This record gives sequence, structure tokens and C-alpha cells, in this order.
Amino acid sequence: MKKISALIIISGLFVVGTIYYGIFVWEYSGPTMKFIVEDGEGFSRINARLYNEGFSYSPRLFHHYYRLFVDEKLMIKSGEYTIPEHTTMYDLFPIIQKGGIESIAITIPEGKNLYEIARALEGAGVAGYREFVNSSKDPRLLQELGISFGSAEGFLYPDTYRFAKSTSAEKVIRVMVNEFKKKTENLKFRNHAYGLSPEQIIVLASIVEKETGAAHERRTVAGVFMNRLLKKIRLQSDPTVIYGNFEDFKGNIKKEDLENKNAYNTYRINGLPIGPIANPGRDAIEAVINPEKHNYLYFVSKNDGTHMFSNEYKEHLNAVNYFQKTRKNREGKSWRDLKQKQSTATQQ
Repeated sequence: MKKISALIIISGLFVVGTIYYGIFVWEYSGPTMKFIVEDGEGFSRINARLYNEGFSYSPRLFHHYYRLFVDEKLMIKSGEYTIPEHTTMYDLFPIIQKGGIESIAITIPEGKNLYEIARALEGAGVAGYREFVNSSKDPRLLQELGISFGSAEGFLYPDTYRFAKSTSAEKVIRVMVNEFKKKTENLKFRNHAYGLSPEQIIVLASIVEKETGAAHERRTVAGVFMNRLLKKIRLQSDPTVIYGNFEDFKGNIKKEDLENKNAYNTYRINGLPIGPIANPGRDAIEAVINPEKHNYLYFVSKNDGTHMFSNEYKEHLNAVNYFQKTRKNREGKSWRDLKQKQSTATQQ
């Protein structure tokens, strides 16, 4: 009996000693390092990463200590933490509790392409431009994410995100693609009324998103393109011309741009381009899934963010002459007029 009691005491002392050693004696042996907590990252993953990256003695011990001595309502904030050399697990808790460097909020509007997103991220100090562009085209990452195109274009969901500084491009892409999947999971991509595949729906939605900023026009524009596809008329969409040479595009479409045959130029190819040309929002995708039924085959900008739609080519030419070739109808008008109208309507 005495031996059993002694064993229990020895075992207890060993456990206490191990806990004491793990929390107060053991030290992180590497150099001062940054530890980044991503937006929405859960405690279990953070705990595992702290251990795997050598910052904690034991994930189990860290878990129990955190639950015992830290208010569970105080979630670990996203951001960038500096962990010095010789940090013990006891030292680690106040570092984690006080919060990292504030994460950066970045808004990606509907219709921005991966190159524009890359610029925005680099400008905010999140991920480098070239790193983001290259990662967006990485075959390994695309396969993991289930994307069959040559880039993540079309699946970088437009929304407001929070990232810590120097977040890797791959992490940003994963977050944005996962957001796309969440926001579109209940849409009816299959059995499209006009026979488009889910991938083709995204391609056409990206064109619709670029062609109009007027919410009420999206289904109408989608209907125009569906009519042209069914009649085997080339789409002749200017945004596809621009995208085909986006990084070298100078700001104005020229004759040589229209004549440049590439996999995106819908003035020179039949049907849809090889992939999306931007990242559409949910509304543009829904417009393509359920396009408006009409006989329009043409549309031209009215210079205020909306368009004039026509059934016949002659009617379309008259609209082009009126809205685009008559100076007085262009002067003082801008797509910003539409945004102002939409804002006023929202406030009323």
C-alpha cells in the first residue's frame, strides 16, 4: 500500500514537474520571428501552428493553460505577432492576449481582375503583385482548389477581407476562393436552360460584370450575349479585348487590339473566351443562370452607366451615332451619374 502511495506521489510530482518545465523553463530556441494569425483562423489551428513552428512546448499543455487562465470570449485576434528568442510558454500568453499588429481591411469590388487585385494587395502591403499573379496561375494550387482554368480568375470573390501584413499570396487566394464557394454554393449551376456548363457560366458572368455597372441591366445584358451565342454571332465585347493584353494595355482600344487574335478577343474568336476576364459578384452569376428573354442582339453605352438595347443592326448603328458620335450627348456624362442615382435611390 505504501509502495502504491509512493508511486502515486512520484507520478504526481512528475506531472507537476513536466507542467512546470513546459510552461516556465522550456524556451523557444530560434531567432525572433513573426507569427501571423489569419482572419477567421480558429484556436485549434493556431495552437497546432505554434507547436509546429517551435513556439510552444506542447499543444495539449497550451490548450489547457489557455482555457484555465484566459477568458474564452477573448478570441485570439488576427494580425502579426512578434515572438522573441528565449520565449517561454508563460511569456507567450501575454503576447497572444494583447493582440497582433492590426490586420488590414481591403475591399475588392465586383469586376476587378486578378491583376487589379494584385495591385491593390501590394499597395496595402499584404502580398506582392508578381507573387499574387504567379500564385493565381500555379497549376498545383489550382488543382487543389478544383479550378479547371489556367488561373484563379473568376473565383476570387469580390468582398471585404482582413489580412495581416505580408500574408502569402497563396493564403489570400485560398481565402477568396473559399469565399466564392460559400457565397455561390446554393446557386443552380447545373442544367442551365441554354446548356452552359458551370465553368461557362462564370466566364459569361465575368463579361456581364464588366459590361454594366447598372444592377437592373445585368439580366438584359446576359440575355443579349445568350442570343448571340445561340445565333453563333461573335460576342464582340470590348472588355475581353482589353483583358487579352491587360498588363500591356495602354488605356484606349485601337484597331490593332481588335485585330489581335488571342483566346480572349471575342471580336476574333467564336463563342466564349478561354476563361473568365474578371471576378463577378453573385448578382452577375445569377443573371447568367437566369438571363432575361428578349430579342436584343446589340447594346451601346449611353455614357451614364446604362445602355441602349437594339434588335437590329441598323437600329444599333443609329444608337451608336446618337450616343457615341454626337459630342453633346457625351459631354458632361459619366458612369458616376449612375452611381449617384443609385446612392440617392438607396437613401430614399
